[in-house]
Amino acid sequence: MTATAARPGSTGTGRRAERFARPVLLAFLLVAAADLAGLIAGAETVHLVAKPMLMPLLAGYAALRGAPRLLVAALLFGWGGDVFLLADDDLAFLVGMGSFAVGHVCYLTLFGRGEGRGRAPAPLVTGAGYAVVLVVFLVLIWPDLPADLRIPLTGYSLLLTAMAWRAGVFGPYAAAGGALFLLSDALIATGIAEWPQAPAPDFWVMLTYIAAQALLTLGVLTKHKTQHKPGA
Repeated sequence: MTATAARPGSTGTGRRAERFARPVLLAFLLVAAADLAGLIAGAETVHLVAKPMLMPLLAGYAALRGAPRLLVAALLFGWGGDVFLLADDDLAFLVGMGSFAVGHVCYLTLFGRGEGRGRAPAPLVTGAGYAVVLVVFLVLIWPDLPADLRIPLTGYSLLLTAMAWRAGVFGPYAAAGGALFLLSDALIATGIAEWPQAPAPDFWVMLTYIAAQALLTLGVLTKHKTQHKPGA
């Protein structure tokens, strides 16, 4: 007997939850569009309102789709990072970075469990490539970083790079999400180091970040749904 059959009505409940999931996903997409448009237009108030809404909506969508709890937790810790990073304060930045770091630990734990359930391990060649990129980037940016942020940013970068590499366990969507997350945070780091920036730098940071979290969510949900098909 399957787990679904052992719980009468669970199929109907799941279908009802999925019906609610679509409006929540639409709300996430609309808020994301508003946030990005606000950044392009220089409307700071729009960004301040929209940014804290993004991850709760994406986490709600994931939960309604029956996502693993670790995915929902990772998204909510991302929300904590989003909120703290809105403040222009060094302590708030470190707390926000810490919240993101806990989210990456949630992702890493989830990806580790994925490897243990018959999925292929993350390729070592990909890991070596990420390691080379990380070392080169840190060597280049190190002299331009504030002294008190060098060690925290290095530790965080190691954790983020490990997450980006291991994301491939959940397929190409999650792998792309991990890579975009790395790019988004690299753009933040170059801003801290006061390197030359593209026009509207906050737009590019948020675009890559939103896409990263959405692709990670899609990758995990796709693999999770396939794994839990009846008879699978």
